[in-house]
Amino acid sequence: MEFYFPLVHAEIDWAKEHVFLDQELRAIVQDAKLGKRFVDKLVRVNVLNGDEKWIYIHVEVQGTQQAGFAERMFVYNYRIFDRYRRPVASLAVLADTHKQWKPTSYSLTVLGCSHTFNFLMAKLTDYEERLDELLESDNVYGWITAAHILTKKTKKQDQERYAAKIRLLRILYQHQWDKQRIIDLFYILDWLMQLPEWLNSKVWQELETIEEKEKMEYITSIERIGVAKGMVKGQYNLLKTQLECRFGLLPEWASARLKCAKAKELEAWGKAFVTAPTLEAVFNKSDVS
Repeated sequence: MEFYFPLVHAEIDWAKEHVFLDQELRAIVQDAKLGKRFVDKLVRVNVLNGDEKWIYIHVEVQGTQQAGFAERMFVYNYRIFDRYRRPVASLAVLADTHKQWKPTSYSLTVLGCSHTFNFLMAKLTDYEERLDELLESDNVYGWITAAHILTKKTKKQDQERYAAKIRLLRILYQHQWDKQRIIDLFYILDWLMQLPEWLNSKVWQELETIEEKEKMEYITSIERIGVAKGMVKGQYNLLKTQLECRFGLLPEWASARLKCAKAKELEAWGKAFVTAPTLEAVFNKSDVS
């Protein structure tokens, strides 16, 4: 709210409780003939003048322009008002790439009678020229908006997307946000900026370097295992098979190092395996007694 709709945010009394009305919202959707239309959030808030109002927030994440969008905003608004007889503020965040498509109203006119519904809209493409400002913002949605913009700009450009993803990761850690926020934002970034497996491996290597530099171990600890479990397990199984084919059954010290290894170590040992004359040389181990 503060990032996309600052004027609305300034009118809300954030010191008082705000309530997400998920069950009430489901009842509205079930009761209305809306087909496959969905409402994201309905929230009850208090404004600074003491009156209680409900704010309905619709987040539009579709990548293409939709002709019936403004009508849908109108339908949601009057259905909520009809059920609860409360003022409703309708807000939309549009993440599509059509820069000129900026719906903010819906009108009906028949036999001299008319009705016009206006709603607030934030368009993510409007932030493209403010990318550096977004990345420096302390508001988490500045970073998220930057991630969205860079994702769109690097579509089908793997190397450029990899570079953008690393840039965003570095900035994420520089913000010094709390651990859970960094983990949550990493999951968002990883979902947005999908890469081929060989570049994902490089991302994990760089992430380890970033965490070492910043002296914080967030994603590369237990959380990383959950995200990259399949990739690390695949690297482990491949290297173990290669080593056993060349050097025979692995001794306990080698098996232990493999089991505890990170993706960066597994990749380094995989490269060393090609030219190493002995098992000890693969691990760069001078003393195995």
